[in-house]
Amino acid sequence: MPDRLEPELVPRRDFLGIAGLWSAGTAILGSIIGMARLPKPRVLPEASSRFRAGSLAEFSVGSETIIAGHNVRVISTAEGIAAMSMVCTHLGCIISKDASGFSCPCHGSKFDAGGNVLGGPAPRALKWLAVSQAADGSIVVDKKREVEPGLFYQV
Repeated sequence: MPDRLEPELVPRRDFLGIAGLWSAGTAILGSIIGMARLPKPRVLPEASSRFRAGSLAEFSVGSETIIAGHNVRVISTAEGIAAMSMVCTHLGCIISKDASGFSCPCHGSKFDAGGNVLGGPAPRALKWLAVSQAADGSIVVDKKREVEPGLFYQV
């Protein structure tokens, strides 16, 4: 017979029952927390890298159009249509047109009309972007797909 100073041992069956209840409670609590997080997405959608630059009729041969909202320059020649990024390859500033081609207002990089580096800290030429045509005839530019410089989409 146990005395007051020595507590009574918990029988094995009671211990397993209590442990089972705690395990079930923990699993249910974890499930509730997981379900409460479901309505909020973990990854937010980003804007598409592809955009419609305009209809084919807007880009006459010999024209050059800067699409400011997307920082892209669309060039139309007899070879076809090409797109070039207007984002400096040094630190991502938006370049602007000047007398010799293009220049970066932030750190002074200079680029020619083909996007090649003429001077400044820019490590490489401007990116040429993939151009395609949608089913309705409009020109589509993909800002994430880089193509080799001088590659024109033949219309």
